[in-house]
Amino acid sequence: QVQLVESGGGSVQAGGSLKLSCAVSGYTGSTACMAWFRQAPGKEREGVALIYTSSGGTRYVDSVKGRFTISQGNAKSMLYLQMNSLKPEDTAMYYCAASNGVTCSLSQYYYNSWGQGTQVTVSS
Repeated sequence: QVQLVESGGGSVQAGGSLKLSCAVSGYTGSTACMAWFRQAPGKEREGVALIYTSSGGTRYVDSVKGRFTISQGNAKSMLYLQMNSLKPEDTAMYYCAASNGVTCSLSQYYYNSWGQGTQVTVSS
């Protein structure tokens, strides 16, 4: 199973930027995609962005399009999320995840490996 460790969270004012990192170990060729999710208190976990590990193609939830960029390191040992123009509604715990099969989706049910999360807080 893939092991994931996130870092890079913190507190920032609205309009600022943060870059999250996720260290990936135990990666196998059967991991079709990697993704970032977030969960705010009292809300369901939401898929933010995913990247297809073979092609590098990406998908984003509408609320972050044009502001967030997901990328992976050359050896697929790192996953990144560059977050620009941050808004207070981006405040959440952010998790990286690895898919459990060939289907890529922003639904959490297609992922079976999760990191411990890193907190992002955006103040107005």
